[in-house]
Amino acid sequence: MSRLLLNCDIGESFGNWTMGLDAEVMPFIDCANIACGFHAGDPSIMRKTVSLALSHGVQIGAHPAYQDLVGFGRRSMAYTAQELQDILHYQIGALDGICRAQGGKVSYVKPHGAMYNDMMANPAQLRAVIQAVAAYDRTLPLMLMATRDNSAAQQLGDEYGVNLWFEAFADRAYDSAGMLVSRQLPGAVHHDPEKIIEQALIIARSDHLTANDGSALHLQANTLCVHGDNASSVAAVQRIRQALNQQSES
Repeated sequence: MSRLLLNCDIGESFGNWTMGLDAEVMPFIDCANIACGFHAGDPSIMRKTVSLALSHGVQIGAHPAYQDLVGFGRRSMAYTAQELQDILHYQIGALDGICRAQGGKVSYVKPHGAMYNDMMANPAQLRAVIQAVAAYDRTLPLMLMATRDNSAAQQLGDEYGVNLWFEAFADRAYDSAGMLVSRQLPGAVHHDPEKIIEQALIIARSDHLTANDGSALHLQANTLCVHGDNASSVAAVQRIRQALNQQSES
């Protein structure tokens, strides 16, 4: 098995409001998707989270979103392709500046929430996101959802010379197309740590998941996400790390 990178959405506190258990999660992940201020995070939170990631040797990813603090970036918003590229450059650049001030750098980009879901549903929006990453720094990989068929997304990445990291989720339910079940539907988020660990290992082994309609689903992924705002995922992350390490050694 090629090594599956473990990533987590992180740095999503704001001011005096705390989201997630960043210090508890950071020692067990490979990649930290750090909020850039539009859906969560602020300059001080970003600085502290970057410092924590650097102290643990964790790769830092920009986690940009729609400008929607109230909705935590989970509501779709209308942007032109140029506006979308502008807000991506603004957020990536902000985090990159904070990283550089501490001797680090942004190593990849992973859009958040509705922006992430919208780009997976709309090829024109995915093209705009890939163009934005290519214009900022073509060497930065873009993290996006692994689905039943990654070929169309891969073709767009190849067109712009952007490396794609396909991502699967340990704590989310999937539909038959390999898309995430809407959070508005029951059962969309797994809260049983044992189920989260089981799904993580199925993905790591490249075995078949069971979609919400009962069909078999195979996802080819480079990285596995656990959500920092899901307490059950945080509880499971150390065991997922240990299981992935054991599996890669066997």
